[in-house]
Amino acid sequence: MQTAKQLLFMPLLFIAGMLFSMPAMSQVPPASPVFQLTVDKPIDEVYDSVYKSLEDARFYVVFEPNIGANLSRFSGKWGDDYNQNNLTAIRSMVFCNGWYANKVSNLDPSMLGFCPLHISLIERDGKTTALFNRPTVLAKGSPALDLFVTIENEVIAAIKAGMD
Repeated sequence: MQTAKQLLFMPLLFIAGMLFSMPAMSQVPPASPVFQLTVDKPIDEVYDSVYKSLEDARFYVVFEPNIGANLSRFSGKWGDDYNQNNLTAIRSMVFCNGWYANKVSNLDPSMLGFCPLHISLIERDGKTTALFNRPTVLAKGSPALDLFVTIENEVIAAIKAGMD
């Protein structure tokens, strides 16, 4: 005859045995650390629209490096090592939202490395791709993670709207 104590632990042992004998559940891969969106338009057709869309979302562009133009100055010096992917344009927008920067500084000053944020637009074969490094990837475990989820979603929405 089993004791009351044994009867109480039998269901727990059964559940534990089931859990340990189950195959490991497949892990959902994390989102790519870089958001990418490609449209079938040259960079000159989307650049101003993305700029405006970011600013409409209160992410103010503070610097606009034309990386492609700067790199082209080295084409002779770099020879065969220059522009092996045949990109016809590389431009970036560096942007910030002061209110979000203040919130990040209050939650986790070490995450201010994301201020300002930036996107890069590259063009190849008449198509433009926006590239945005997702801050949530590096902010895992930070007290500012929830805020970065919001920021990331707003920036991605602005990119999509601007490239539409």
